[in-house]
Parts: sequence; C-alpha cells; structure tokens
Amino acid sequence: MPSSQYIFVSLPQRIFDDEPLSSLAGTVGRDNGEVLPFAVPSFKIGTLDALVQHADDLAKLNGACEAAVAKVADALKGLDEAAAEQNKVVNDKPTDHYLRSFKWNNVRYRIDRPLGDLIENLQRELQTIDNDVKGKYNQYNSVKTNLAALERKQTGNLSTKSLTPIVDPKLLVQDSEYLETHLIAVPTNARKDFLHSYETIAPMVVPRSSVQVAQDDEFTLFAVTTFKKFSAEFLQKCREQKWTPRQYKYVEGGKEEEQRELDRVAREAKKVWSEALLQARTGWSEIVMTWAHVMTLRVFVETVLRYGLPLDFVSALVKTTPKQARKVKTNLDSSFSYLGGNAFGRDKHGRVTKDDATLTSEMAAAGMSVGDGHEYTPYVYYEFEFP
Repeated sequence: MPSSQYIFVSLPQRIFDDEPLSSLAGTVGRDNGEVLPFAVPSFKIGTLDALVQHADDLAKLNGACEAAVAKVADALKGLDEAAAEQNKVVNDKPTDHYLRSFKWNNVRYRIDRPLGDLIENLQRELQTIDNDVKGKYNQYNSVKTNLAALERKQTGNLSTKSLTPIVDPKLLVQDSEYLETHLIAVPTNARKDFLHSYETIAPMVVPRSSVQVAQDDEFTLFAVTTFKKFSAEFLQKCREQKWTPRQYKYVEGGKEEEQRELDRVAREAKKVWSEALLQARTGWSEIVMTWAHVMTLRVFVETVLRYGLPLDFVSALVKTTPKQARKVKTNLDSSFSYLGGNAFGRDKHGRVTKDDATLTSEMAAAGMSVGDGHEYTPYVYYEFEFP
C-alpha cells in the first residue's frame, strides 16, 4: 500500500468562478489526489515585519516537527515493529482521519491570542512531547541492555557467562595466605597448548594444579593455582596467549540471587516497554496534532503575505502519494503560476523561470516569505508527509 503525502494549498477566492474545491479538484486531477476542505481560522495579523518573522519561525518549527515525528516513528518501530503502523494513531483514530476532519483547537490555542504567542506555545509543547518520548524510550533501551547482559551471563560461552552455577567451590583454594586459584577460559583448539605450557608461563605456578571445570563448544574452563605474589604476572601471560581469565568469587546463595536479579530486570523491562509504547503512541498523537496546527499557521501567514488584505482565500488539503505529488504540483503550476504576476518570468508551461537570487531579492523587497529552502511557487503550497 503506497504511503500518503499531503499538500496544503491556499489560493485567492477571486480566481474561482465555480465552487472552489470542485474547481481545484479538477485542476489536481481525480487520479492524482483527493481534494479535501481544510479550514484556516482568521488570526490576529499584526505588522508586516512581524508576519515575515513569524514565517521564518514557523519554517523552523515545521522542521522541528518533522524531525520529532520521525524520532517517534523510529521509537514505535523499535518497540513493536510488527504493530508500528497500527500504533500511529491520533486520539485512537487513524492519522488520516484526524487530518480529514481537522479543526483548529481553540481551547488549547485561542485564536484571539497574538500569532507570536501561539507559535511559542506550540514550540514549548513540541519540546515537552519530544523530551518525554525520548526520555522513556532511552529508559527502555537502558533496561533492555541490562537484561541482555544478564541473559548473556546465563546463555553465553564460558568466556562470558556467569560461573556461579558452574564452579564447585571445593575446587578453589580459599582463605590461604600464599595461594589462590584462578579460572581460565581457554579456546578448545588451544587446550593442548595450555596444558603443555601453563606451568612455565610465569613463576610459582603450582605444578599439575590445573583442573578442568567445564567445557562447551568454544571454550574449556580450567582452575589453576599459583602463589599470590605472582598472580598478576600469571594472568597477564594468560591474556597474551589469548586465554581469558575469569573473575569469580564464591558467594553463598549466589546462583539463586542471580536468577532473582534476572527475573526482576525482566519484569522491569516488560513494565518499561509498556510505558514506552504508551508514551510513543501518545507522542505520535500529540506531535501530529501540533504539526497540523503549525501547518495551519504557516498557510495563514503565507496567505496574508502573498495575497494581502482583506483576507479572502480558499484553503484545501490534497491527499496524494509521493509518486503522484509531482503531477499534482505540475497541474497546480500550470493553472496558477500567473499569480506570480509580472514580476516573475514564466516558461511555456507557466513555471517560474527567474534565478533563485533574483527571485529571493524581489520577494524580500515585496515583503513576501521565501520559505524554508523549498522551490518557490507563486501560490501557497506546502507538502506534509509522515515517516
């Protein structure tokens, strides 16, 4: 199933002779996308300089929304890849349903507030949501890493796994003033070399003290006794031979304690996973709603900058696919490029042809927003896509 892409457009009401949305649907092309109404409230406008600054701030905020929603998508995938798409819901309904039925939340973002206040509010909310999702997801990854380390101790090879359930404490020299026992994991293919040379790689190794403790497919675990004075040298020589010294100290009830710790962390991982998934689902919902409100403000601000006052415009949402979006853009350019006026050159297809530097300077002189790096269009046009 192809992914959806959304396009926000705003056009002057005066250019339409017939019902605007039907006319726009004909321009877009029935096979290229679905044209949906998208109501944009009338906000407090303020000064032209403030509007230009708001346009820049909204472009940056839009980029932050895009990055935040991508991070939440990654979190949902990391938490439950099989159900990641099903978890991308807004108020427990599909994201597409929310955009189709979008209405400005005037309780949360009062339209009688200055645009600057609304933008700051949206910025704060986005940062809070982003931090909440990131914090809980990082907590889950930390617990998950801890659990994996404990599981490796139970299931790894003799060079890494816990020796508590393997080593019989009777094999160890304990409470001796001069001697101590070392446990060495030797690769199985080096077993003969170890038995032939362990007594001579360092001084004061107790002759014939090696005892095979355990064996798996990769390693054989030996116990070797040395004088404490030369223990450090013996262990270093073992490392040089690619034999792995294992740290081990017998603790009464250690085996049972390790299992209890494993069970505890497993329960914690399950609990934090559930919390992280709920936080990511909530984060997706909140960020999509925030992003939709940011896009609404972008459309409004850019509409005022381009078409001026009094406000009389038609705004719409086009649902399409990334592949068909190019055709939508081509059809819109073909029909509405004349809105650029005489200040913009056009080719035979009606597309703007002036170079970017000239275009940018003329737009700035006219008090028009250049946007956030996207190709300029002589009508209000913004693309919107979810990961």
